[in-house]
Amino acid sequence: MTTVDLRRATTADARDIAGVWLRSFSAALPTVRRAHDDDAVRWWFANIVVPQQETWVAVAESTVAGLLVLDGPELAQLYLDLPWRGRGIGDQLVDLAKQLRPDGLTLWTFQINEPARRFYRRHGFVAVEYTDGQRNEEREPDVRYVWSKAS
Repeated sequence: MTTVDLRRATTADARDIAGVWLRSFSAALPTVRRAHDDDAVRWWFANIVVPQQETWVAVAESTVAGLLVLDGPELAQLYLDLPWRGRGIGDQLVDLAKQLRPDGLTLWTFQINEPARRFYRRHGFVAVEYTDGQRNEEREPDVRYVWSKAS
């Protein structure tokens, strides 16, 4: 497991966070149509996500290696930069989310993202709803997972 510093994100982290998100999304979901271009994603992280949502970063070797965004009980975003995958950072971020939301978590992921689905199942999340994607911006079939401490 890689040693990382998990800390709340600041506005100074927004560009790095957006970069992690953009690289990770493109690598993990090459067939999924992105609803927004790179500049819009950077603006969204800088002006909406970091200032308005509970945003955490995993910093390793002085670089943002991953991000976690919590919006109430929803695990809204969990992304790792490509060189940092498979080093336990995602596990640390999910454990942090569970500590911060002991009453339970919910999240959405795309049905096509089988590695993410396996990851969440391994962490005790249970699929509770499948959709055709008409309610998300990408129009991609998705699945909602729920974690409860009681499960």
